[in-house]
Amino acid sequence: MSYQNILSETDNGITTITINRPSKLNALNRETIQELHTAFKEADESSETKVIIVTGSGEKAFVAGADISEFADFSVAEGGNLAAKGQELLFDFVANLTTPVIAAVNGFALGGGLELAMAAHFRIASDNAKMGLPEVSLGVIPGYGGTQRLPQLVGKGRAMEMIMTAGMIDANQALQYGLVNQVTTPEALIETTEKIAGKIMKNSSVAIKSAIKAINANYEDGVNGFNVEIEEFGNCFGTEDFKEGTQAFLNKRKANFPGK
Repeated sequence: MSYQNILSETDNGITTITINRPSKLNALNRETIQELHTAFKEADESSETKVIIVTGSGEKAFVAGADISEFADFSVAEGGNLAAKGQELLFDFVANLTTPVIAAVNGFALGGGLELAMAAHFRIASDNAKMGLPEVSLGVIPGYGGTQRLPQLVGKGRAMEMIMTAGMIDANQALQYGLVNQVTTPEALIETTEKIAGKIMKNSSVAIKSAIKAINANYEDGVNGFNVEIEEFGNCFGTEDFKEGTQAFLNKRKANFPGK
């Protein structure tokens, strides 16, 4: 499919989705959010895609935020609808995909950009990355899941400080906080992320799908994550991947999983 604001390429089981608005520091407007939704959905449904990497074009920014010019004159109702629609189409959608999503954070990840990175299943950052949620400096709060996902990742106190001060942290501080898993040079960012993707792809896609569901269940109100884990664990016993994985182990050979 042809896109105006993003690029999507699949190679050796990895689909790389790149936000491609370098003149706007890859800011998220409504059109880009819709295109990202479509690209993530296609990758998730593709039998060829085992892992999705999301990144930004250029060296300056992953995503520098939302496109403020689009909503500067919105009413209360329009503002609420903007957040609800964005979460449904992209941020919650990505968080609940059953194909692993890794954010390769190159440069600035601010506002909606950090919220997109946090919606991914985990994050790798280049050492020039800067992250923050500056929304209160504009008289608004994070509306794409930032007030919920940041405390889950870094703890309530640190999230309160980051959001209240509207400040940025660098990649090493983000690593210390647990916001990112690894920090690399900008040149090695994609290669490092692809290596991790390669390790993921050696394992059962079916089991990983179940693991994502079980892990996410712990963060849903009114859902007992332990019960979801038990159910998904049981479901695994009925899969071809389980048969292959256990037989490979017992026969001391590498597993050859059937696929997605």
